[in-house]
Amino acid sequence: MLTTLLLRVSPRRAGAVVERNVLVHRRGWVVLASGFFEPLLYLLSLGIGLGALVGRVPFAGGTVAYPVFLAPAMLAVQAMNAALTETTFNVFGKLKYMRLYDAVLATPVTPLELALGEIGWCLARSGLYSGVFLGLMALLGLTPSGWAILAWPAAILIGFAFAALGMALTTFLRSWQDFDYVMIIMMVMFMFAGTFTPLDAYPAWARPLVELTPLYHGVAITRGLSLGRLDLAMLGHAGYLVGCCVVGLWVAARRLGRLLQP
Repeated sequence: MLTTLLLRVSPRRAGAVVERNVLVHRRGWVVLASGFFEPLLYLLSLGIGLGALVGRVPFAGGTVAYPVFLAPAMLAVQAMNAALTETTFNVFGKLKYMRLYDAVLATPVTPLELALGEIGWCLARSGLYSGVFLGLMALLGLTPSGWAILAWPAAILIGFAFAALGMALTTFLRSWQDFDYVMIIMMVMFMFAGTFTPLDAYPAWARPLVELTPLYHGVAITRGLSLGRLDLAMLGHAGYLVGCCVVGLWVAARRLGRLLQP
């Protein structure tokens, strides 16, 4: 069903939603720039500061310096945070309080085109953040492999997955108080998705739970590419994220249609 709907999508109408966001934010560069700082501060404080105490950590049959281990995970976290912030807080405000989407769907724009447009804008922001962050990683000597350049499109895929899931989740939120649950989910993934420690460091019973989180798969891809440790498992990680994109987009489009169309 989603494939059929995608064939009917007008890139021009979805692009109009992106264009609207660009026009709104063209003077809000300070807000856009703020998205760079959180992962960078985590990297500098935990990776380089704490890394001096941690030393080297085991990874893929060898050991790597802790800042090198942590940096690609922060790239994935940055993609997640940028995507979820845009498609939860901002989309919820447009949906419930500004009533912006009621006006949008009064035009020929369909719910799926609306969802794609919002996600497209989210990916533009996330892609910009990820590109700059990856460049900083390279300047700091935290990208030992030439494969690290592919961590940028991988971060965009991570952003797409979380943007689609975030937009779908937002359609179920009832009030601003529900964002407490969103923040808890983000914090749990941030702390326990293999971001700071290898998967083997978790108890055996916890590892399957870690592997269920989308961030774990994103971290596995960016870390593998940054360190040049490639294997077939990375295809499985990418497939998981693509599945999140499809499911999230389908749910978001259906829910927006039910909420906004009579």
